[in-house]
Amino acid sequence: MQEIIEGIIRFQREVFPQQSGLFKRLSTAQSPSVLFVTCSDSRVVPELLTQTEPGALFVIRNAGNIVPSYGPEPGGVSATVEYAVAVLGVRDIVICGHSNCGAMTAISTCMNLDHLPAVAGWLRHADAARAINASRTYDSDAHRLDSLVKDNVIAQLSNLRTHPSVAVGLVNKKLNLHGWIFDIESGTMLALDGRTGEFLPLVENPEIYAV
Repeated sequence: MQEIIEGIIRFQREVFPQQSGLFKRLSTAQSPSVLFVTCSDSRVVPELLTQTEPGALFVIRNAGNIVPSYGPEPGGVSATVEYAVAVLGVRDIVICGHSNCGAMTAISTCMNLDHLPAVAGWLRHADAARAINASRTYDSDAHRLDSLVKDNVIAQLSNLRTHPSVAVGLVNKKLNLHGWIFDIESGTMLALDGRTGEFLPLVENPEIYAV
């Protein structure tokens, strides 16, 4: 905690004065253009990866970058998606998975989660990815995990489409969906190409098609 407190002090004394104009503008309103859904993993920092300032991203973080399908009892994720699309008017939604994901590792290794019932219940929202992943053969556990991370991003994009606000935005061509995967070791960001269904390096394909 001491490091965090010292960081806050440095922010107030050194960083904030240089960006006081930005925070003054943000003090009364926000207008982010992107809803960024990613994992709670401490190694994944959306604003760092995208090099964006405060106010640019509306962020959802949870274990496994999961978006449950829309249902009669919407939870916090559903409410946040709805607010981002219907009120803030975001134009793009990114589902961003990452390498070495603990949630996906638990699924790919069939980890016993009896002692973590809340986690086990939450990961049921990745059952489609689990089933697709289990239908293939792999030459290594690492390959199985990497494939599951991709399968899960695609599955969560499908879940996202069940949300009424998202469905309306897509039909009216006011919303684009994107699937990304961040590789922690190399710093590479892969993006799902809507034309081919392949994940390609974003730095080499900056005009990649939305999904």
